[in-house]
Amino acid sequence: MQEIIQQVGTLLLGSVPTILLFIVLVLAYQFLAQGPLTAMLKERRARTVGAVEDAHRAIAQAEARAEEYAAKLRQARAEVFRMREARVKQWGAERDAALDATRKAAGQKVSQAKAELEAEAAHARQSIQASAGELANQVVRAVLPLAAGGSR
Repeated sequence: MQEIIQQVGTLLLGSVPTILLFIVLVLAYQFLAQGPLTAMLKERRARTVGAVEDAHRAIAQAEARAEEYAAKLRQARAEVFRMREARVKQWGAERDAALDATRKAAGQKVSQAKAELEAEAAHARQSIQASAGELANQVVRAVLPLAAGGSR
């Protein structure tokens, strides 16, 4: 048993430089490779996250611009509709004014024609009344000789 313990002790004593070399290599790896690699990965992740955030901001800006464009488009359509309605109202008012003017002119012509007709009728009545006396005399003259001749 002593021999085994001696051999294990010899092996352990022989492995001390290997253990020390392994510890030095692990520490060197930590400082020379792992540290810069971890720092680079953190920076890369920050850049990636930053790029994603920038993309999200750009998307939000694009959506805001699209909404602004849509609002301006709705506003322009509403303005065109208002202008169209105003134009239709104006045309309606002009049409109504023209119709009123035409109605007034027609009414005046009708009134004037009625007045002329009344004047002609009055003139005709006067002529008839003026000639009625003469016609009555002519009828009397025509009837009297007949009546006088018939009684003879």
